[in-house]
This record gives sequence, structure tokens and C-alpha cells, in this order.
Amino acid sequence: MNDTEPQTAGGKVLWHFTMSLDGFVAGPNHEMDWMTTGMSARPGLIDEYVQTTGAVLGGRDGWDVSGDSRPYGGAWKGPIFVLTHHPEDAAPADDVTFLNCGLAEAVRIGLAAAGGKNLEVFSPSIGRQLLELGLIDEIDLHIAPVLLGDGIRLYDNPGGEPVRLHRVGEGDPTAVVNVRYRPNPLTGGSPSDVKDGA
Repeated sequence: MNDTEPQTAGGKVLWHFTMSLDGFVAGPNHEMDWMTTGMSARPGLIDEYVQTTGAVLGGRDGWDVSGDSRPYGGAWKGPIFVLTHHPEDAAPADDVTFLNCGLAEAVRIGLAAAGGKNLEVFSPSIGRQLLELGLIDEIDLHIAPVLLGDGIRLYDNPGGEPVRLHRVGEGDPTAVVNVRYRPNPLTGGSPSDVKDGA
């Protein structure tokens, strides 16, 4: 499976995550340690997002767990906006602004700060709400070869209507993406273990 075309800095509101194959973007308590081993990305991918991101919009739950950790392992520098109902008790940090406003206003503030580059949304719940408001320009996912089984889903909307998407790039925009993996025998067993009587 090939990556889509490289990301561009077009002033987009970009809902961007690395996601497990079973749809989780974080562990049960917003843990991200599952992303530190067992996966790789094409050369230059991180730099692509470092160069095209002008600002980040996230939520309070993720901020409280990750603290002052910066996107892309600290390689990206820029304004971060954290949407919260209680900015007064948030731990301050350089280049971080805590917003207590509506979603559309948060997007307006973030896009202005992004200076023509993309505003990246790093929150499943904020992303879902922005999608419902028609304020997401693009969903950009990196599917990791791992099954978490539990955690924070990218999109969780029980009882809601399905959201139909069009794939970005050449070809049929409604085509199903085919992803094939095998279990890693070092972590999850493999069919040959059963065949060999293990």
C-alpha cells in the first residue's frame, strides 16, 4: 500500500492521527507509549508535517496526560491551543494558550495563528464535533500495524449516522483501502505455531 500524496500547507483544518488497525488513537488513559516500538514510517514523513503545520488544537484530557510534550517528538515548534472549560486550573507552558470558547472560534483563532499553514487537530472528541460542524477539511491517518483492543477511538458516535468519506489522491475516491498484515510471532503468535503443535 502506498502513502497518499505528501501533505501540503494549505491552511487546512487537518484531523491528524496515527491510529491502530482497530481504530484507537490512544490507550485507555490517553497513553501513547504503544507508538514507540514496532512500527516505522517512510523517510521524511515527520518532517513533512513539521513543515506544513502552523498551529495545533487539542483537548484538555490529552493535555493533562501528555503535559508539555510537543508534537513530533519536539521537532515541531509553534502555537498550541488547548480547548477547555476550566483554563484557570491548567498547567501553563510556553506557546500554549488555553481557550474557553466555541469550536468555530477556536478554529478561527488556530487558523489565524497558523499563518497559512495547517491547523492540526489532535483530539478525537474535538475532531468529531468539528466534523459535525463541517469544519474539518481533511482527515489524515497513519494506520499502525498494531491491535490495541481498548483505548480512545478516533471516532466514537454511538447512534449517529455514518459519515461518508472521499479518499484524497488519484483514483476512485470511494475505493476501499486494502491493508494486509500478519501477526508478529514475537508478540502475538502466528499460524505456524499452531501448525507446528506449539
